[in-house]
Amino acid sequence: MSPQEKSEVVRLLETSRDELLAAARGVPSEKANVRTEADRWSVLECIDHITTVEERFRGFLERPEQPKAPPVDRQKEAELAARVSSRAVRVTAPEPVQPKGRFSGLAEALEYFSACRATTIRFAEDHSAGLYQLAAEHPRFGLMNGTELLTIVASHARRHADQIREIAAALNQH
Repeated sequence: MSPQEKSEVVRLLETSRDELLAAARGVPSEKANVRTEADRWSVLECIDHITTVEERFRGFLERPEQPKAPPVDRQKEAELAARVSSRAVRVTAPEPVQPKGRFSGLAEALEYFSACRATTIRFAEDHSAGLYQLAAEHPRFGLMNGTELLTIVASHARRHADQIREIAAALNQH
């Protein structure tokens, strides 16, 4: 991976981290566990889900036994980034990545998210030369290389940053 490509993956991870943190700043900490609708997550549940997914996906890439990675496909990367970050289609998270209530407050959740993302960024930097050779089976999108999977991680956080902004707006109306 060239330095330009490395910085692109890292930039995506950093930008989505910053978006999520900025979105969460719009939520009063005493309302972070409030659901604005019965079938919607609270901010704490969103962050719980995001970090669970991120740790899980990074774990896929850290496995010593790797399948053969699919070829570099820049168009697929762009399509994944757009598709995953879009909230146009509602997606139900599978059971293993449903929120488990592991955070007692917003500060704790954001600290955990920040540490989790720092680990992912370090992973991307440390493996920059070989991200396209790493591979994992995504439950929905199939076999992916490391760059594609990290693109999903970044886009997933952006999707939920949008959701958190929606929650913050609804909480501010009450």
